[in-house]
Amino acid sequence: MTERPYVMLSVAASVDGYIDDDTGERLLLSNDEDFDRVDEVRAGVDAILVGANTIRRDNPRLLVRSDDRRKARMDRGLPESPLKVTVSATGDLDPSAKFFSTGDVGKVVYVPTATAANALDSVGQVSTVVDAGPVVDLGYVLDDLAQRGVQRLMVEGGGTMHTQFLAADLADEIHLVVAPFFVGDSNAPRFVGDARFPQGPANRMELADVQQIGDVVLLRYLPRKASR
Repeated sequence: MTERPYVMLSVAASVDGYIDDDTGERLLLSNDEDFDRVDEVRAGVDAILVGANTIRRDNPRLLVRSDDRRKARMDRGLPESPLKVTVSATGDLDPSAKFFSTGDVGKVVYVPTATAANALDSVGQVSTVVDAGPVVDLGYVLDDLAQRGVQRLMVEGGGTMHTQFLAADLADEIHLVVAPFFVGDSNAPRFVGDARFPQGPANRMELADVQQIGDVVLLRYLPRKASR
């Protein structure tokens, strides 16, 4: 069996743990220097995954921005940006969203059997729709991505995806950037939601690195160390 991809969660959050506010406009938590760091990380992975709600809420392109990094990938025989991946419970996705309409790269959508037909109707012409069974299991997603040649997967949100990967003990690394302000709105989305996490007080994660990047700080944790 092909080894599952190495899974890296990438997130920026306020000091009080929010990844956005509740205004309907994207909240910029990081700074230009850190955005460039994220672009470098993107250039080094094989696929980027976000949840369907992130596509609807943030409309991300999920492309490598730097010309030099895109060229370096192509010089290695790779697409200029990584494969784009999403998970949707409903299959209700907009084919004009930037996730689907930008970048000459593959797009893969994992959906449960009950909504596979809906997903094929909505985005089947602009992506590969995968019927993942009665419920989309992230272990299945990782196994399928491995068969597609993905060795390193970057998960960029949102909170539901981060929660599910961590609760299932499927995340190998977390890049957590802390922004120097508070959101203070319980209606806003957080880094993770309620769940039973293996990484609890009795199983503390390993802090692998701390890096100041302008006015934010990057904390790199190894969550699976806690459960081994």
